[in-house]
Amino acid sequence: MHSTISRLIVVGDSIAEGLDDRWPDSEVYRGWADLVAGRLAQDQPELEYANLAVRGKRLDQIVDEQFHRALAARPDMIALFGGVNDLLQRGHQPVVIEARVDDAVARLTAGCPLVVVFTVGDVSRQTPMLRALRPRLAALNAAVRRAAAAHGALVVELEHLVGMNDLRYFGADRFHLSAAGHRRVAAEVLRAIGVEPDPRWSAPLDGAPVVPDWRSHLGWIRRQVVPTVTSRIRNVVVGRTPGDGFAAKRPVLARVSGSSTDLTPAA
Repeated sequence: MHSTISRLIVVGDSIAEGLDDRWPDSEVYRGWADLVAGRLAQDQPELEYANLAVRGKRLDQIVDEQFHRALAARPDMIALFGGVNDLLQRGHQPVVIEARVDDAVARLTAGCPLVVVFTVGDVSRQTPMLRALRPRLAALNAAVRRAAAAHGALVVELEHLVGMNDLRYFGADRFHLSAAGHRRVAAEVLRAIGVEPDPRWSAPLDGAPVVPDWRSHLGWIRRQVVPTVTSRIRNVVVGRTPGDGFAAKRPVLARVSGSSTDLTPAA
């Protein structure tokens, strides 16, 4: 399957952009998409890759701001990671989310032969304060599966991925993936399209899983939740949305290094 992939484009939100996996000595985020592109370039040196994802974007914004450019480039593969930001909106409505998912997948599959979409894991497994999100996450995953089945997209299943409830796979905010988490996701994407990943990316982590106690939960609330909520309130007051002021890290198709671990950051 991968032998026909000469143009890869990734669209979506912060997980697709690569938060929280920075390149060494760089402010640029790497993430699963860069790793996938680097691995594909080992087999396909002519591979061109663009990443149009921008942190904070909802599905409707991703469609409006990223899809035209992505489809105009006539890629062989598009990967879409998005939808979680929609779940965090005030006045969230499952029927609206389902319509957005179906519309997004339908648009992509109409213009690209290989479209990859994702279910998402339950971020509340190790953080009881987030359990209210469970029904929303389940509804999003169900919508992704239905849209993929209806329109012929390929689903990368992260919802029940063994071990991904370990907090070492997540950054300090417990939402974004750590470097280890991005490598796990990259391995799953590659396997889904028939490419063997670096075996280290899905190897069990050394040591015991992190089991947070009440002190760590309180510290997480103080250092992560309160600033995030405060920022969201401030944005509402001034009429900003998350992602305003940020641009895609790799907006133009370009060749990548043939190393899965040394993909050159975008200029």
